[in-house]
Amino acid sequence: MSISSLGKPPGGSMQVQVKIIELNVGGDIFTTTLSTLKKHPGSKLAEMFASGQPQPQTDSKGRYFIDRPGTYFKYILEYLRSNQVPTQCVQDVYKEALFYEIGPLVKQLEDSPPLFGELVARKQFLACVPNYTESIELMARIARAEAMASRRSSVMVCVVKTEEDATKCQDALNSLDMCKKSVVKFGPWKAPPSILDLLDCIKMDVEAKGFKTSFHIYVPEKGFRFKTSDYFYTFLFNWW
Repeated sequence: MSISSLGKPPGGSMQVQVKIIELNVGGDIFTTTLSTLKKHPGSKLAEMFASGQPQPQTDSKGRYFIDRPGTYFKYILEYLRSNQVPTQCVQDVYKEALFYEIGPLVKQLEDSPPLFGELVARKQFLACVPNYTESIELMARIARAEAMASRRSSVMVCVVKTEEDATKCQDALNSLDMCKKSVVKFGPWKAPPSILDLLDCIKMDVEAKGFKTSFHIYVPEKGFRFKTSDYFYTFLFNWW
């Protein structure tokens, strides 16, 4: 709960009341002032302790309870105290800043190199790749379907950057027995990043779904009429 502490400013007799707040955030305990929590009007923390609002729930010791990860709340609190933008755990702190609706912190984190690269540069690139998200989902479905009593399953991927490459890739696919093999195609796209950049993005987004994966150049089967390094790669999904 809150505790009132009284202090005298130097040379004066006026008493200043400071409200001390104890918080239990996901099991981690924090102590701060009411003014710190209300620093940014409109944030969830400010609204939580606004006059006239219902009191937040408390734990068994009377501390205000917030059902969020306490690990990252220390960075939120440090920003409220000193305007210090965290440089550690940036993506996790960003999620908490969004939850608490602390607008200035959200904006500063979005402008930081780790999030700018993810939220702006990489997403703008992937927006140039047709049906990228759908292709990632298709890879996951194929990998699951091939994971019968096996430690690993593989997905063949065709990556083409230009329209000319797309035509050549289709010619190569026509030389395969497509009834026996499923191929997920990515591209073409009009943006500077290379095929390797896209492969890294695919790996990153597949692993963001909880899979363990790796990729290598596709090893051709007999009768395959094109160099494997041109367009084709195998993604391995490790299940255990």
